[in-house]
Amino acid sequence: MGHGSGKAKEVPQAIRKGIEAAKKNLIRVNLTETSIPHLVLGRYGAGQVLLKPAPEGTGVIAGGAVRAVMTSAGVQNVLTKSLGSPNPHNVVKATFAALLQLRDKADVATMRGKTVEEM
Repeated sequence: MGHGSGKAKEVPQAIRKGIEAAKKNLIRVNLTETSIPHLVLGRYGAGQVLLKPAPEGTGVIAGGAVRAVMTSAGVQNVLTKSLGSPNPHNVVKATFAALLQLRDKADVATMRGKTVEEM
């Protein structure tokens, strides 16, 4: 999953440039079955996004830009709160910053020098 923006005189050219920029910023997102593994706060500029795991059946509780990112990432159950700037560019980048902070159990176990069963 990635994000990008493009500018051109014609709309199709701008879309094409945005897609090319997004392909250069691809990231891998650590998820549990249908939600995120833990609470995380992403920041970019004056925009802040809080992502909180939710139980099965909750759905994506998010506003415009955050909802688009969460659904395209494949997250089905998450609670979010957009804090600070409502600028959609900063909100999207803050959401990506939050998604980059997500860790799965195997990563945390190796950082601590333990096995997954010990955690």
